[in-house]
Amino acid sequence: MSSAKWEDNEEIKIFREYLRIPTVHPDVDYTACVEFLKRQASSLNLPVDVVCPAGPSKPIVIIKWLGSQPELPSIILNSHTDVVPVFPDKWTHDPFAADIDKEGNIYARGTQDMKSVGTQYLGAIRLLQASGYQPKRTVYVTFVPDEETGGVLGMAEFVKTDYYQQMNVGFSLDEGATSATDLHHLFYAERLRWGLKLKFSGTSGHGSLLLPNTAGVKLNYLVNKLTEFRTSQVEHLERDSSINIGDVTAVNLTQLSGGVQSNVVPPFFEAVFDMRLAVTVDVVAFEKQIRDWCEEAGGGIEIDFFQKEPYVAPTKMDDSNPYWVALKAAIDELGLKIRPIVCPGATDSRFIRQKGTPAIGFSPIINTTVRIHDHDEFLPADTYLNGIEVYKKIIRNLAEV
Repeated sequence: MSSAKWEDNEEIKIFREYLRIPTVHPDVDYTACVEFLKRQASSLNLPVDVVCPAGPSKPIVIIKWLGSQPELPSIILNSHTDVVPVFPDKWTHDPFAADIDKEGNIYARGTQDMKSVGTQYLGAIRLLQASGYQPKRTVYVTFVPDEETGGVLGMAEFVKTDYYQQMNVGFSLDEGATSATDLHHLFYAERLRWGLKLKFSGTSGHGSLLLPNTAGVKLNYLVNKLTEFRTSQVEHLERDSSINIGDVTAVNLTQLSGGVQSNVVPPFFEAVFDMRLAVTVDVVAFEKQIRDWCEEAGGGIEIDFFQKEPYVAPTKMDDSNPYWVALKAAIDELGLKIRPIVCPGATDSRFIRQKGTPAIGFSPIINTTVRIHDHDEFLPADTYLNGIEVYKKIIRNLAEV
């Protein structure tokens, strides 16, 4: 079997060209990426804008497909242009060569997360244009930077701009997750990201003594309390087969520092916790519980929530949301199996939802080994091409709401 049949496909050529642009962290240079996207817009005869709300090194590319009723709220098809770092020695292919093997697997960083989606949107628009279709609603294809580092210099800044306001966004489609089975996971909400730094102060002295109120004892108390809570979430997940990781709260101790010598009780310890709060959590009560534990431990603990995302309502998946009705109709017509879930990580959809706008994360990648952020990230060429057909139906349905 030869890879020629895929290599000669025009859509695959476009995808591979995109993959070869190393928009990789840290210190991403988006210049070549912007030029590539401008060429794609030109090939579709669509206008393109580049805005840089977080500075010239963080460009956001917006391709506009004007609707026949442009006064209606618009549709956003969003993707991010950046990719996570690679460890080339762990790959069997050059991570930015976009090699195709004889089975048709395309190897490159970004094949699954998520350059595929960006060019699939464009491929679907190309097919719709060829059929003579014009959308009722204006469709914006947005390509944003820095999602992989939290989106704070990308979508988070973009939604604050007058440009975004004038887009009059009614609904956003963004990334979902690769599925190893034939089941598509749809993201309708995301857990809240909280970062907690605790600075423990206490009695210091000789390591041979049992001193009162040491920083270490206080640290131990908090670690135990938070670990007990973490265990309760693990048990809840194990007990209830109807839920997944996105439905529980994750708490992990990620950094620990303090101490100078093995026989000296230090006056200070510092611990950092990564928390992902389930959308069902009472955030006020949760924070109060942590503060109460700090008092129970003996006080003298500085509490710093260095990241505290606000509660954002999930996107409704019922008849009250006409975009969901349209998306679901496309999914049913295509015969796709879906499972709506809370995203266990974080995507740019949360910034859209914070504006009160419904957003869904979806990926057409199924029956594929999950390699998001992993070595040898790949996507079968046929899966990529099928995704264009899937988006063709979905985009048309959304644009006709």
